[in-house]
Amino acid sequence: MRTPHNSFKTKLASGQNLYGCWAGFCDPYATEVLGTAGFDWLVLDGEHAPNDIRTLSAQIQALQGSSSHPVVRVPIGEDWIIKQVLDIGVQSLLVPMVDTAEQAQALVKAMRYPPEGVRGSGAALARASGFGAIPDYITTANDQMCLIVQIESRAALENLDAICAIDGVDAAFIGPSDLANDMGYRGDATQPEVMDAMQDALARIKASGKAPGILAVDHDTALMYRDWGGQMLAVGIDVLLFAQSARALAAKWRDG
Repeated sequence: MRTPHNSFKTKLASGQNLYGCWAGFCDPYATEVLGTAGFDWLVLDGEHAPNDIRTLSAQIQALQGSSSHPVVRVPIGEDWIIKQVLDIGVQSLLVPMVDTAEQAQALVKAMRYPPEGVRGSGAALARASGFGAIPDYITTANDQMCLIVQIESRAALENLDAICAIDGVDAAFIGPSDLANDMGYRGDATQPEVMDAMQDALARIKASGKAPGILAVDHDTALMYRDWGGQMLAVGIDVLLFAQSARALAAKWRDG
């Protein structure tokens, strides 16, 4: 066995538009279904959905053979959770609330074995190494790690150029709601000041050579973000898709 090639990382670097969906049900059966839809990538959310390391591991297994690449959003950018998530076989991380280049650099190191980083060596126990079946995992894993940092504050916007200049940051992903909160608009990303800031940020990320990412929950907004340069584009959230469809069906029969 060999360390799996991270084709998602390669596609980001090539500038391809990649369309994804948030996975928030925290259940391998639901995630397996979502993995048949044809999205390029899926975010398994450990920040705002009730995931833990076991539910994430089960969903990673459920996506084996799927064309949808799993991206795990950790709850916080700390070494201990990053180490656990990488050991279950995750190669691409989305890290929330990255405000400085120093934070970004620390995350790069957390995802890599020494001497390039500080990731702990326990590969024989890890699913990532095929439980020891990949003999050179420690020497080859670093090159397949993909880091997406989330830009969600005024501080992050101020430091965006420095963040994107960090070697090992593959993409910078705008969080519209949190950014709007930090700018004083209580999650309303449609405010002109917020929209201007996001459009400018996407352009700056692209100009840096890193992949610009952003989340939309409706079609027209997603098209607008794509026109602004959004490359890693999230176009839906499974929980919302389910809730909206169920409510529309109930309303159709109740009101009809």
